[in-house]
Order: sequence, then structure tokens, then C-alpha cells
Amino acid sequence: MAFTLQNPPATPAMAAELGLLPEEYNEIKNILGREPNYTELNVFSVMWSEHCSYKNSIRWLKTLPRTGSKLLVGAGEENAGLVDIGDGLGCAFKIESHNHPSAIEPYQGAATGVGGIHRDIFTMGARPIAALNSLRFGLPTEERTRWLMKGVVKGIGDYGNSFGVPTVGGEVYFNECYHTNPLINAMSVGIIKQDQMISAIAEGAGNPVFIVGSATGKDGIHGATFASADLTDDSPEDLPSVQVGDPFAEKLLLETTLEAIKTGVIVGMQDMGAAGITCSTSEMSAKGKSGMIIWLDKVPTRQKNMQPWEILLSESQERMLVVVKKGKEKIFLDVFEKWDIQCACIGEVTATGRLAYYYYNQKIADIPAESLVLGGGAPIYERIYSEPPYFSIIQRFTIQNIAIPVNIKGVAEQLITLPNIASKKWIWEQYDSMVGINNLSTNSASDAAVVRILGTDKGLAITVDCNSRYIYADPYKGTQMAVSEAARNIVCSGGEPLGITNCLNFGNPYNPYVYWQFVNAIKGMGDACLKFDTPVTSGNVSFYNQNSDDGPVFPTPTIGMVGLLPDINKRMGLGFQTAGHHIYLLGEPRNDISSSEYLVYIIGENPSPCPYFDLEEEYRLQQILAGIIRMRLIASAHDISEGGLFTTLLESAMAGGLGFQVSTDQNFRIDAYLFGESASRVVISVDEKNRHALEIYLATEKIYHTKLGMVTDGLLFVNDENWGHIDLWKEKYDNALAMHFAG
Repeated sequence: MAFTLQNPPATPAMAAELGLLPEEYNEIKNILGREPNYTELNVFSVMWSEHCSYKNSIRWLKTLPRTGSKLLVGAGEENAGLVDIGDGLGCAFKIESHNHPSAIEPYQGAATGVGGIHRDIFTMGARPIAALNSLRFGLPTEERTRWLMKGVVKGIGDYGNSFGVPTVGGEVYFNECYHTNPLINAMSVGIIKQDQMISAIAEGAGNPVFIVGSATGKDGIHGATFASADLTDDSPEDLPSVQVGDPFAEKLLLETTLEAIKTGVIVGMQDMGAAGITCSTSEMSAKGKSGMIIWLDKVPTRQKNMQPWEILLSESQERMLVVVKKGKEKIFLDVFEKWDIQCACIGEVTATGRLAYYYYNQKIADIPAESLVLGGGAPIYERIYSEPPYFSIIQRFTIQNIAIPVNIKGVAEQLITLPNIASKKWIWEQYDSMVGINNLSTNSASDAAVVRILGTDKGLAITVDCNSRYIYADPYKGTQMAVSEAARNIVCSGGEPLGITNCLNFGNPYNPYVYWQFVNAIKGMGDACLKFDTPVTSGNVSFYNQNSDDGPVFPTPTIGMVGLLPDINKRMGLGFQTAGHHIYLLGEPRNDISSSEYLVYIIGENPSPCPYFDLEEEYRLQQILAGIIRMRLIASAHDISEGGLFTTLLESAMAGGLGFQVSTDQNFRIDAYLFGESASRVVISVDEKNRHALEIYLATEKIYHTKLGMVTDGLLFVNDENWGHIDLWKEKYDNALAMHFAG
């Protein structure tokens, strides 16, 4: 059948169908000085989508702190953020969402999310050494949740295990608000020699432009637009928007790319993620204040008769765009031939500032590069926002209306089997955490994953954190708590926080209540990051996580944080070490059960305010804890979060197969003392030799601390009541999630 080029003049109706507003269509005409054609309209539709342009969020994103003592590359400057870890090395890291694709095709949606985030790292010249993820699903008793979770976990595991980068940490939460719209956030961390970093830039008129990696197909077309709209009952019909990944091809592309960088012939390089060739050509050109001529007929395709606009918009995986120094093409091509990786010259850099796309000598689009990108011609909006009615309602909650349970042990047994608290062993056992021999967390569990930096005595402490229930209750304070918990996890592990990446998952930005959540979350994040000197290095905004039946998901600004351990031999674990060690609580307890797992799922009271939190108090706690660890005064440290003090004690005990004997403070309600989730508290253990020095130090610093009790050989005692052996508790904790999935 003869091929017919489809590139008719555009119309307002076409623009609306592609998700462009009438005023945006008029602006496109102003930019071009004429009516766009169909290909040009498609290009603008993806580049001006929320997913690519951040048009509804950039105003507030720019308020986040982007400078810090260890920052090398900040948010929006390159494919990922970069922080200084000494010895001429940098740590590149980033987190991104793949929510909508995973909602309709969980296996490929999650797998390609992992592949895409790793490409962002190695496109800069960094070798990925660790992966993490943050996952949100509906209730585990629901059939849809089981289907989604099994597909997502298998997709993450299969891609990551095959690619050869260990999954070292993460978090999983369940709530009915994620029933239709799960959140799948993937994080990658890599190491780079600072002088070998490659920028996502196109410059030097006449320099050739190459597409490398897999052939281009029809998968992923309009994926960016798909991610910039609410999920509906018709969303499964958008299944072609989901990309298909090949981890083995990506592994070869990684090795080829890193070898090619060493030749010194690469000018710039960018991953082809959302919007494919369109995005990489426009962003690289705009960054270099240049332009490109691209011959789309030279792009290797795996399907016949692809229209030019399909080639431009395809989001096929394992592809990158590379600008090479003119005259050095053979050096570059030889590397790709050695690795048998596809590499084709499809254009050249120009000094015009325009993107001229050709198809067999016919110009099918001509657009100013700057007009397509963030900070250039892409629209910027500031949406209206207002406080939602629920916010005033939850302030009416009072703990005095909640009766103290009689059977505290029974409550504790229920609590540790709740889906958000119980072991996620069923999930992480499907991930390869040992490949690469860098992960130290497998032989000594800690609050953050700890990964060795090969060739040095240093390590990275890495974590992802976000309790979206807290943020729903108070977006400003709750997001401060997310940043603070990430920092606290790193400090508890013996590290110094360096910077964050974020994945901002919210509902529809046109909803004033959703946008109020977003704005206040950004404000809270900014204040906390300034306090901890953890600038925002990179990130991702994912709006439209909602549908008409379930409404918006909880506001979920996931925080990925990286910290540095100057000496991995001084890392701190969360597990109790020896029977007879003393157990202390560092940080002040509160009569507070607000937004706790205990209050919501045991008592059945919802909603309620955010748990107690004070940023200055949190910062001081972390500074003192860091000093204690540096002086090597303690044997373990584990922060208190979901499930409260009892869950923290149990996790510290289970890590070493030990038990504990503790007493509660009678000045507090026993349920609040054991199960409340107020912030800025850490459980530490100390041997007899260091106990006196610890007491003197804490008294000198005038920070609240109290001795809870002792580590035992295996039995649990609470207020002198025998609660049984640790093995019985561990069995319940380890198997609860599988039982929930069994119905």
C-alpha cells in the first residue's frame, strides 16, 4: 500500500483534541506568524503539556532553594541533579513518576519508569549504582490492587535485575484514594567523575546529530499528553501511550555511552523520555541557543510507514540524542559498532535557533526551539487556590474523645499487621539488592540504604520518604515532615544530608483545593530544605492523579534524599546489638495520636490533624544525634515514624533476633506513648561502657531523653508484662502483607 503523508493544516478543533487551550492555539499562531500544520500542532501539544512544560507548577517550583554548599548541578539545569561527594566525584540522582502508564499497564509502566530514570543518570556520564522506589496502591484486599501491585513489582524487579543495578530501598503505602490511580515513583543514583559530566546541550553549527539505541516505534506516542489529563473509564483505550522496555538493550546502551564519553568527542547528550525526539531536539537546542535540521526519514524505525509526527512524538525506550564534534564521527561510530548498538546520523546543529524537521526533502515543521521549552515560549499559569473545607473540620479533633484501649498488647499485635506497617518482604525479595556488590544495607539494616562508593572509604546514604496522610492533614507541615524524616533517616545511618530530588504527585491543578495543597506543600518543602541545607537538585511534577469516581489522590510530594558517609566503617544500623544494652528515647514524647495508623485503622477515626512537629526542634535533634554517632557513643539508632515507638522498638529488636524490656511514662496516655507518631524522636541503644558519657553529653546539650529499658535475649516486656518472644512477633510482622493479599 502506498504511503500517504498526513500533514494537513491545523484547526482549533484539532488543537482542542490534542489538549491545547484556545488561547494556547492563538499563541502558537503568533509564534509561527501563520497557521500551524498538523505536525507542528502535535509538537506544541506535547511540549506544552503539563508533563513537559510544568506550565501550572513552574511559578512555585522556582521558589524552592536551588543553592547549597555541596550542589554542583541544580534543578532544571541538566537531566538530573548533581552533588559534590569529594575526591573529584559527584553523585547524580533523580526521581520521576510513571503513574498513568502503570495504572493501565502496570508491568511495562513500572519497568519503563525504571529504565527512563536510569537513562537520565547515565546520559550525564554517571554510572547508576542504586535504585529506589516509592509506591502507592489502593487497599490490598481489592482485586485491582493485587493486579496492579503484582504487575508493578514484577516490572520493577525484571527491569532492574536485568539491567544490573540493585534496588536498595523504597516505601509502599496503601490507601483507598490510590485505588484507580496508583503512584509509581522511581529513583536512580549514580557516581560520576566531575570532569567527565556531559551536558544536555546542542551547540556548534555543523556538528552532526545522532540518534542511538533502539529503533523507533509507535509505542508511547502522546505519552506526555496522556500523563497530563485525569484518568477516565476510557483511559485503557490509550494503551498505545505506554512504552515497551528492553533492559538488556539499555544495559548495552549504558556501557556504550560511558565508553563513548571517554573519547572526548561528545558535545551534548540527552535521554529521549517524554515526547521523544521532539523534547530532546528542542531542549538541547534551546539550552545551546542553537537550532537543528533533522531528517526524520533517517531515523531507524521498527514499523513501516510511520508518519513524521509519529516519529517525532514516539516515546520508544532505550534511545538518546547525541551531538558529536564535526570530523570526529568515526571515533564515535566505532564505539557503537564495537558494542553493536544502532547509531544513525539524523541531522546537524544550526545557528538559526529553529527546529527544521524534514521528511524525504519535504519540510514538515519549522519551529523556534525556544518557543517549546520551559522558560522560553511555553505558557506559565498561576492557578487560583483556596483552603478546602476539610481542613477546618480536622482541626476540631481532640484526643480527649478517644478512649484508651484496655488491651494494649492486642492493639500492638493488630498494629504491626496493618499493610502500611507490616514487612514488605514479599515485595523486596523480588528485587536484586546485591548486584554490583555496593549495597551495605543487606548485612546491617539502617534507616537509609547505605551504598559503598568503590575505590574510597565513603558511602552514600539514600532514602525516599513521604507520609501522604500527614500532608493531606496539613500540606505545609506534612511536607516539612517528609523532608525532615528523609534527613533523619540519613543522620540515623551515620550520614550527612546533601540534597533532595522530589516527585510531586497531586490531583488536577484546576481544582482550587488541589492547588492549595500543592502551593502549601511547596512552601513547606522550601523552608525545610533551607533549614537542612538540602537544595532541590531535580524533580518531577505529576498532576492529574485522580478520576471522577475516586477524586484526587492524597497530595504526595515524595522526597528522595542523598547523604554522604565519610567513613562507611562508621555507619549506624537500626538493630539492637547485644542483650544488656540500654535503650533510650531521644526527643520528647507527646500526648498525640493524630493521623497515626493506630488512630485511623485501629480506632477508626479519620481525618485528624497532622502529628506534632516543630522544624527547629527537629533540626536540633538531628545535630545532636549526628554528634553522638560521630563520637561512636551508641550501638544503634532508629527513628520513630509510622506505628510509633512500639513499632520502632520491635523493628530494632527483630533486626538482631533480640527482645526488649521497656516501661512507659505514666505522664502520658499509654496509647499515645506507644503508638503516637509525633515527630523528632529516635530510639538509640548504648552499651554500659558508653552509657555515662552519653548521659553527660545529652545533659550538656539539654535535649530531652529518657531511659526506656534494656535489650533482652528475645522476650518482650512492656511495663513488666510478658508480651512473648520476638520470633512470634516477627512471624506476624513478616507474613501479614501476604495474608492481606490472600484476602
